Amino acid sequence: MSLFAHIAAAFRRYGSDRRGSVITLAAILFPVVIGGLGLWVETGYWYHMQRRVQHIADVSAHAAGVRIRAGDSKAQATAAARYIATQAGFPATASLTVNIPPLAGARKGNPNAIEVILSENHNRWFTALFAGGQVALAGRAVTVIEGDATACMLALSGSASGAVTVSGSTAVSLTGCDIASNSVAANSYAMGGLGASISTGCIHTVGGASVTTGLTLTNCAAVKTNAARARDPYADLPEPAIVGNCVSKTVGNNKYPTTLTPTDVHPLGGGLKSMRFCNGFDLRGEVTLMPGLYIIEGGGLSVNGGSLTSTTAAKLVGHGVTFYLAAPTVEMRLNGNVTLDLSAPTSGPLSGILFFGTRSATSASHIINGSSGSVMQGAIYVPASAIQYSGDSAGTNGCTQVIASTITLTGNSALKATCASAGTRDLWASETVRLFE
Repeated sequence: MSLFAHIAAAFRRYGSDRRGSVITLAAILFPVVIGGLGLWVETGYWYHMQRRVQHIADVSAHAAGVRIRAGDSKAQATAAARYIATQAGFPATASLTVNIPPLAGARKGNPNAIEVILSENHNRWFTALFAGGQVALAGRAVTVIEGDATACMLALSGSASGAVTVSGSTAVSLTGCDIASNSVAANSYAMGGLGASISTGCIHTVGGASVTTGLTLTNCAAVKTNAARARDPYADLPEPAIVGNCVSKTVGNNKYPTTLTPTDVHPLGGGLKSMRFCNGFDLRGEVTLMPGLYIIEGGGLSVNGGSLTSTTAAKLVGHGVTFYLAAPTVEMRLNGNVTLDLSAPTSGPLSGILFFGTRSATSASHIINGSSGSVMQGAIYVPASAIQYSGDSAGTNGCTQVIASTITLTGNSALKATCASAGTRDLWASETVRLFE
């Protein structure tokens, strides 16, 4: 047999020999199988971790929404979101961002929506054989604060007894709106006097309530105590700058009508014109105010020399006007046979604001008791001060909001909250935080 024949026969015998083939095959396949199992396990782990990050984003966004609903700042809401995230296992050094309003998505630009974005990086394991860099995990959630009860009165004090008080022989009728009190006192809302009566949709108090048989609720069975705090819808509205030359405090007389026209260009912009009264504003006779901002500092805003019992008739008319009660403390005394026909601007930087009291006037006490023909449309916003109020927002589309530290209702009032075209912001007595995205 030739040499080539021997070689060919040896190859045929080797090809038909099965001894050791399993070991050879295993040596080839085991790394592939182990790598595949490792890839499958690691992929499942990252999927689990991604779901965990998303869950943390959800609960963190809800926590931030609850803080915003309570009236806290964005910084406080961010701190709450970070705390909840870290308690849920999110690394304290990882990225957490809160956007109010959201910068993307269906609720982009909505001031009542809160967006929370989380991201963290992890080192790879088996997948490092196939890809470089770290594994980036991210979660995004958006909560929305929604109201289901429109309010027209809000007492902002967190502790005052009788933060909303209905006294004497008061008769109040509120149509399409509720009352809210943020005080934790046992009598956060208080009714006194055998003749006091009030009809409203519902009453919401953070604390308790003291009521009489004169209370009529049209949208709920009883006062909703221990409720969530209602937000101040104008909390972020900047106070107007005090500019312009001083104008005499005494305006008008009892002989003939007077008209005032603001001419100073105010830095708030939007074409806003203003007029400045440095020593108060005292109304006499019939005065008509042209649209604009009326800045009052020093003294007070009064009628007939501030006499609350004056029988001399006075009338104040103004549409598209805002009164700014600046520091030092300026108090309103709109009483003494005065008829008010006032409405706030429906657009511009002070849209919806009829009266704006400085937030530093914690000792101020205002009285607005217009005659039975008085009409006031817009927000009476004196967040740091007390107000004694009796007035109307008559008409089919009446809109009046009263927001103060404390509110005392006296006399007869008929308010409505048909505010869709009044330029005011939404004032909710009951809000919920809902996960939207």
